[in-house]
Amino acid sequence: MPPLRTALLQSSGRPGDVAGNLDALDEAAGRAAASGAGLLVCPELFLTGYAIGDDVPRLAEPADGASARAVADIAVRHGIAVLYGYPERHGEQIHNAAQLIGAEGQRLANYRKTHLFGCFEQKWFTPGDTPVVQAELAGLRIGIMICYDVEFPENVRAHALAGTDLLLVPTAQMHPFQFVAESLVPVRAFENQLYIAYVNRTGPEGEFEFVGLSCLAGPDGTVRARAGRGTELVTGDADPALLRASRENNPYLRDRRPALYHSLV
Repeated sequence: MPPLRTALLQSSGRPGDVAGNLDALDEAAGRAAASGAGLLVCPELFLTGYAIGDDVPRLAEPADGASARAVADIAVRHGIAVLYGYPERHGEQIHNAAQLIGAEGQRLANYRKTHLFGCFEQKWFTPGDTPVVQAELAGLRIGIMICYDVEFPENVRAHALAGTDLLLVPTAQMHPFQFVAESLVPVRAFENQLYIAYVNRTGPEGEFEFVGLSCLAGPDGTVRARAGRGTELVTGDADPALLRASRENNPYLRDRRPALYHSLV
């Protein structure tokens, strides 16, 4: 099974401008596909922008809304799967969500952020209650979580135990927490024996300063691709052969003693 070339779109797009962000996604999907990528991962709330304040209710859309159909058209046109972040309207609730669209335009998975960060998110969003959401893509089991979720070790371990091979983490990681991108994410990949695509926003937005530093971290703890601080499209391979070899050599999951961990819950 060949590696899945994964493109990471590090960008804050145009906050508040859904049409403009769809145009930016279209352009990035074309470049990613031309590089041989089969998957494009966008940041948290890429569709609308993160620091949109009182516009959250106005810009929220259902999972099968007009923007989802537009992303599906982009995916089909360029022959590439797309994971994008957006505010999802579900009845009276709004979720901070991320949706995976396949290269044939099919909706493969939709995830709602389970751990909300800070006053802004807690004001506008309802936390999701499904920690492990997965889909199959190019022979790999894909998992999804959003930003703050990856900072809880139980979350990532749950994915490891459920067989996730490549964990997609659209994020809005801000100053002064860049150590998460630099250090924590590669460690999470190593201790759980999976790939993590951690894809950040960049630059100033409202009261926030996003730090970039998006990365694709491998199960051996090495960073296979790393962006800088600005808008950038980087690619790296999620290689099933390396995944198998690393899992054979690293005993963490085999040596666990779950009976000792009841106090964690």
